[in-house]
Amino acid sequence: MTANITKILIPVDFSPHAEHAFGYAAALARRLGAELTLVHVVEDPFAAGAWGAEGYVPNVGELLQELIAGAERQLAPWKERPAAQGLTVKTAVITGRPAQAIIEHAGSAGCDLIVMATHGRTGLSHAVMGSVAERVLRRAPCPVLTVRANAGASETAQAVA
Repeated sequence: MTANITKILIPVDFSPHAEHAFGYAAALARRLGAELTLVHVVEDPFAAGAWGAEGYVPNVGELLQELIAGAERQLAPWKERPAAQGLTVKTAVITGRPAQAIIEHAGSAGCDLIVMATHGRTGLSHAVMGSVAERVLRRAPCPVLTVRANAGASETAQAVA
């Protein structure tokens, strides 16, 4: 089977791990002539239960819009680097639960591949926090390439080559 990869989705949480996965995705996009889509998920703090009725929040809608605008500003430099190298790059800031939002966006955008970082959590922190990458792997509408958090610079260099 030959896969024709033309659209690569990269979930970005602005961590060094995501930066590492981004390098792999950009290298793949260059080799395959694929388009990149950078996606950041803003989790609604009220839906996630971060704030409840006990606290006063002056304007809920405004707070969410500020979170979205901040994420869009942070995504801008991520878009500029591959675009300067001639790659087609789209960005999206979406709201929802991270894994579900990534899965839905990959499906609706017709992505052929998701490239994402794993944070390398183990033991209790993995059991308590779970893994967005793991949830995406299980339910994604396309193949998922996970990039380990502790992968070395030599691996990135090999991916770029």
